[in-house]
Amino acid sequence: MAGSGQDQRMRVAAAALRHRMVRRIVAGGGLTDRAWRAAFDEVPRHLFVPEYHRGAGEDARYAADDPDPRRRLRWLSGAYADQPIATHVARGGELVSSSSQPSLMALMCEALDVREGHRVLEIGAGTGYNAALIAHRLGGTGAVTTVDLEEAITAAARAHLAAYGTPEALAVTVVTGDGAFGYPPGAPYDRVMATCELPSVPPAWIAQCRPGARILAPLASGLVLLTVRGPERAEGRFLPTPAYFVPLRGAGAGIPPDAVGGEPSLLDRSPSRTRFGLSVEGSRQWIWLDDPDGPDTWPVPAASP
Repeated sequence: MAGSGQDQRMRVAAAALRHRMVRRIVAGGGLTDRAWRAAFDEVPRHLFVPEYHRGAGEDARYAADDPDPRRRLRWLSGAYADQPIATHVARGGELVSSSSQPSLMALMCEALDVREGHRVLEIGAGTGYNAALIAHRLGGTGAVTTVDLEEAITAAARAHLAAYGTPEALAVTVVTGDGAFGYPPGAPYDRVMATCELPSVPPAWIAQCRPGARILAPLASGLVLLTVRGPERAEGRFLPTPAYFVPLRGAGAGIPPDAVGGEPSLLDRSPSRTRFGLSVEGSRQWIWLDDPDGPDTWPVPAASP
C-alpha cells in the first residue's frame, strides 16, 4: 500500500510539473497550436527519461529507481525542466543521444506543420519522446517512423513507448538503421524531422518524400525548413532560432558547414538568420542569402549516401 501511495504522489507531481512546463513554453510564445499544446500537456516526458546525466560522476546520474526519495524528486523535476537531457554517453564521454529542450521541440513540431493522416519520418529516435508527441498529434491517423543507428537507443525508445502504452505510441515504428538512408518501407513521407546536426541533406530523404513534403533539419547551427519540389529538389529558409544537436552518425556523417551568417564577407552586415536559405538540386547543395541565384551563396558538400 505504501508503494502505491508513493506512485500516486509521483503521478500527481509529474502532472503538475508537466502542466507548468507547458505554461512556461506558452508564456514564451510557443505552442500556439492547440493540438500540439495538448500533446505536450499529456505525453509524460518522465517515462521517456527514466535515467539521465547532468555533469560527470555517479552523483550526476538521476534515475526513477534511485532509493533516495529526494533524488527521485530531483530526477522528476529535471525531466520537466526546459533543458536538454543527456541520455546516452559513450565511454569516452562523447554525447551519443539526448532529449532536446522541450521549448525547442515545441518550436520544431509546430514549424513542421504535421497534419492528420501524414506519414512522418524522424531521424534520431532519442528517447522516443518526440515520436510519441508526433503520434499524439496525428491522433491515430497517418504513421510515425523513427530511425536510429544504435540498437541500445532504439531498444530504449521501444521500451519507453511501450511504458507509455497508448495505442498511438504503440503504433510508432522504431527502426535500427542508418538514418542517412531514410526508411524506404515507410515511404512516401509527408514530413521528415531530423534531430541530429547534418553536414548536408541526405538525398534519400528527398527521394522518399511526396512533392510538397516538408523536411526540418539542424544544419549550419540553425534549423532549415525545406519544401520538396521533386525527387531531387528541395528548397527553404532557416528558422530564426539557433540550434545545436548531436551530429549525424553513420554513412552520412561529416563536418557540418559553418554557422549561417558567420562568413567573413557578412560580418559588417549582420543579416538575420531568416534571410538565409538552402537549395538542393541533385548532387548540388548551397546556402544562400536572400536569393538562391543571388551573389551571396556558399556551397555545401553533397551527402555521400
